[in-house]
Amino acid sequence: MSRAQRLLDLIQILRGHRMPVTGAVLADQLGISVRTLYRDIATLQAQGARIDGEPGLGYRLRPGFMLPPLMFSEEELEALMLGVRWVAERGDPRLGEAGRNALAKIAAVLPTDVRDALDASSLLVGPGEPPIPACVDPAAIREAIRAEAKLRVVYRDLQGTDSTRTIWPFALGYFDNVRVVAAWCELREDFRHFRLDRFSALERLGERYPKRRHALLKAWRERQGVRAQSVFAPARI
Repeated sequence: MSRAQRLLDLIQILRGHRMPVTGAVLADQLGISVRTLYRDIATLQAQGARIDGEPGLGYRLRPGFMLPPLMFSEEELEALMLGVRWVAERGDPRLGEAGRNALAKIAAVLPTDVRDALDASSLLVGPGEPPIPACVDPAAIREAIRAEAKLRVVYRDLQGTDSTRTIWPFALGYFDNVRVVAAWCELREDFRHFRLDRFSALERLGERYPKRRHALLKAWRERQGVRAQSVFAPARI
């Protein structure tokens, strides 16, 4: 768990306690040492979190505290809502659920009037073709990307020929009805794009690939001649 995520989790835990909670309890819930907990408390206080208390007595988060990054404009909130709605419609179930959970966390700390505006957002996702079913779980691909882990896959190409590949996945693209993995292919010794609906088997190997994910992504973008904000080139799928 990253430190940023831990700080967010700490805020959420403090919100769940009406009475002061000791550092030992907080540290246990976060799986960290009490000394690390004290440093995290001090960091949040320095960032403006209104946390009352001190070591040995317990801590309490004052009501109404809102993290500065969550002070969104109306258009930013609409963009978030539209994005989550798109993910819920076009993404896989786990990703859709994660998006809804993230939005709920944001809504929980927004002022009532802003939260009501978020709930009443009129930006909708239009109908489209449903994603082509895949035999593998996209969540397993995302986990491998985060871990920079090699995958062994069985892939069927456009000619209907199956081949076993060892790939280094570094990006996953979501189109309206297909999902595409960008990866370095050890068999071809080059970048390749793989449609998830053409995987018939997937196995995560117990080793990391030798290059960092961001380095592969940068090299792939340079090869494609695209900007950082661009997505996969459909012609190469």
